[in-house]
Amino acid sequence: MNAPQIQQLIEAGLPGARAVVHGDDGVHFEAEVVFEAFRGKLPLARHRMVYATLGTLMGREIHALALRTLTPDEAR
Repeated sequence: MNAPQIQQLIEAGLPGARAVVHGDDGVHFEAEVVFEAFRGKLPLARHRMVYATLGTLMGREIHALALRTLTPDEAR
């Protein structure tokens, strides 16, 4: 698993989202996800939305994913 693949999965699972993913070792990653549908949601709910796009990869191929989840207004 690599950062571009994870980015693709997140963006496919959250249509309209913009994701930037970094990770050098193939199992630990950081992602910033900007998505309008995060508006009004608490951070935990936002993170669950992102984790849902990755399914069973979490805890297996992806050992850790540090998330920064923002609405477009928060990202400005």
